[in-house]
Amino acid sequence: MIIYKDIITGDEMFSDIYKVKESESGMLIEVEGKMAEHSNSSSQTICRTEEFDESLIGSNASAEQPDEGTEATTTSGVDIVINHKLQETSFTKDTYKTYIKDYMKAIKQKLEETNPDRVKPFMSGAQKEIKSILANIKNYQFFTGENMNPEGMVGLLDYREDGITPYMIFFKDGLEIEKCVSTTVPKVCLKASTSPSHALLCSVLSKIGKCSYRFMF
Repeated sequence: MIIYKDIITGDEMFSDIYKVKESESGMLIEVEGKMAEHSNSSSQTICRTEEFDESLIGSNASAEQPDEGTEATTTSGVDIVINHKLQETSFTKDTYKTYIKDYMKAIKQKLEETNPDRVKPFMSGAQKEIKSILANIKNYQFFTGENMNPEGMVGLLDYREDGITPYMIFFKDGLEIEKCVSTTVPKVCLKASTSPSHALLCSVLSKIGKCSYRFMF
């Protein structure tokens, strides 16, 4: 499983359990999701397997049972947003212009440090994509990473022509990827590409240091 993270904040933005493709320009990553429901009563039962040692995340049987008298609540929304705890924010055309100007500078600085040859094509290509985004700004919902860092990446959410299929776009150069190579629960990682519940578990493993092999685009 591959987890895509904000290169500035380290927040998880999405993973390869979804349909992920690169735009024709090579500037954007498009991620197709679906509408989903998430219950708080199931948030602690992450479809475990026999190979998984629950002590790794400090769980116990009693802790996984909802408290008596507490009603389960269900959250509906786009699975990408729910699974990776993305936080909705808002922009007008003018405030997005201000944000994206500073964000482009931050990515340029990162590229100058890590991949200088990429700076020029990024800056020219990004300008074309920004013009397209601004022209359709009313179509988008905006999401930051879990920590809501205003300097980090903002993913844009829109819907296909059918009006029900959600997809998000992210600037490719603002992402780094982390591949799950856990030896503790290999079957979980193998299943992560087809199962959102296993993907969530793999995400937990990443946060406790059981996943590694990070590299940049």
